[in-house]
Amino acid sequence: MKVLLYTENEKLNRKSGLGKAILHQKQSLDYFNIEYTTNEHDDYDILLINTWFVKSYFVAKKAKKMGKKVIYYAHSTEEDYKNSFILSNQTSKIIKWWLIKCYSLGDIILTPTLYSKRLLEGYKGLENKKIYALSNGIDSNYFKKDKKLGENFRKIYNIKKDEKVIIAIGLYIERKGIIDFVELAKRMPEYKFIWFGYSPLIASPRSVKKAVNTKLDNLIFAGYVEKDMIKSALSGCDLYLFPTKEETEGIPIVEACSCKAKALIRDIPVFEDWLIDGVNVYKAKDIDEFETKIKAILNGKLKDLTKEAHKVAQERDQKNIAIKLKAILEEVTKTP
Repeated sequence: MKVLLYTENEKLNRKSGLGKAILHQKQSLDYFNIEYTTNEHDDYDILLINTWFVKSYFVAKKAKKMGKKVIYYAHSTEEDYKNSFILSNQTSKIIKWWLIKCYSLGDIILTPTLYSKRLLEGYKGLENKKIYALSNGIDSNYFKKDKKLGENFRKIYNIKKDEKVIIAIGLYIERKGIIDFVELAKRMPEYKFIWFGYSPLIASPRSVKKAVNTKLDNLIFAGYVEKDMIKSALSGCDLYLFPTKEETEGIPIVEACSCKAKALIRDIPVFEDWLIDGVNVYKAKDIDEFETKIKAILNGKLKDLTKEAHKVAQERDQKNIAIKLKAILEEVTKTP
């Protein structure tokens, strides 16, 4: 069995969640010594494809004509394409049509959660496809709470010993909840707010540009940082806030759970099967509830759920995902 692991514009995607997913796929294949290549001109048996751009479509089309098996990773949906960049809502139906055209080439479609699986099963043209939910996974051995790294994070960002710091991770897009994050910083000047992540503002709507350019003494936009700093921030923050409005999975919350960071997330459908309010995380429906629960968590009025949250991360550890991916690869090879 030899796998072609294909990702269009892989270098450009390195800093995104997709980049992390591809790295984990390589680690999964290495874990079981499954031979793979990233060169589309090499010989292979199974195409494992991650992107839905034009060249990706033709690579998958060619694989089908050659009689190769195709596993298509559905990292994107119409729903998480919306509220991202300028004109994303206006073009979402076209994108949905194209996603269906690409994903339908897969003998098997993989998508990160039961929620995104249900969405895809509702797309006309994918109703009869084999669609499996498989987390993108995390390296839980790496994402462990580290007291020294946490102290270093607080030192770098000039966080006082008794100061409470709230962090978020994501691109500069409306869907990630960046506007609410800034509003919460305005409402609660007693806490420091730091947003990690970056994307060019030229593609962002005016509301996002305005949010990112907001000047507050307690608000920092740290930009893109390497994973060492993310681990440090998750180890040293007082709260990880995830105000995202739509995801296919949302790997940063899994990393936060793995680092035993206290977490508050938006109450949206993608999380309902595995992140439970008051059990392993806290959830809020709107900005007022976010404000109320932030204060309650940081003032110690809500119990610590990090031990239960850590179990969520362990279930999505890379080794567990590797076992499931291997089984899927073996299944597709037996499919007529």
